[in-house]
Amino acid sequence: MNPQVFTYGETQVRTIIKNGEVWFIAKDVCSVLDIKNSRDALGRLDEDEKGVVLTDTLGGKQQMLCVNEAGLYNLVLRSRKPEAKQFKRWVTHEVLPTIRKTGGYVSNDEMFINTYLPFADEQTKMMFRGVLETVRRQNERIAAMKPKADYFDALVDRNLLTNFRDTAKELEVKERYFIEWLLDNKFVYRDQKGKLKPYAQYVPELFKLKEFARNGKADVQTLITPRGKETFRLLLKNQTA
Repeated sequence: MNPQVFTYGETQVRTIIKNGEVWFIAKDVCSVLDIKNSRDALGRLDEDEKGVVLTDTLGGKQQMLCVNEAGLYNLVLRSRKPEAKQFKRWVTHEVLPTIRKTGGYVSNDEMFINTYLPFADEQTKMMFRGVLETVRRQNERIAAMKPKADYFDALVDRNLLTNFRDTAKELEVKERYFIEWLLDNKFVYRDQKGKLKPYAQYVPELFKLKEFARNGKADVQTLITPRGKETFRLLLKNQTA
């Protein structure tokens, strides 16, 4: 697996596309954030936030520790370097939100890249081409299996929303497996607090965000719509067929 490299300041950060998701080489991220011991820092992350990839280096193929988007955010939170805030803002406010909001609907990749990433180096552009293609394929799968609108409009009117646990029960799969499947297939992601949030292009069709109060504080819960439940049922069935 060949890493693709982009430059942040004077530091090169290697990235890998793994199962359609962008992973960051942990050592490079820790270098930007001035975290001295990358292995110790990764030891504090959850298992689904870190991994190992086999990459080509000057010394041959090597196994390297890496982190996904959620893992990267957790490392940012642990860094005391002033640079961490700027790095996090670049990742969270410019690059990833742009892909989430428009990546699945852009018909011309080059136009998208040239519009939103005009000053990026070629390796960075190659990385985003891969991400755009992954998002597009996912949306095509959903469109092909989209249930009849009239049936689901009637259910939505009855407000039959379910949480992740109850949806997993109805789909007859384990909750952990269902959540990992949603993460792997880029339907949801974990925010900086580790909460599951849907990607913007799937709201409100597959997910709805409901505000509620807990201990006097406002919070938001991600719920799955009837259309989302049936879409996931069909996708899971197709996956095991």
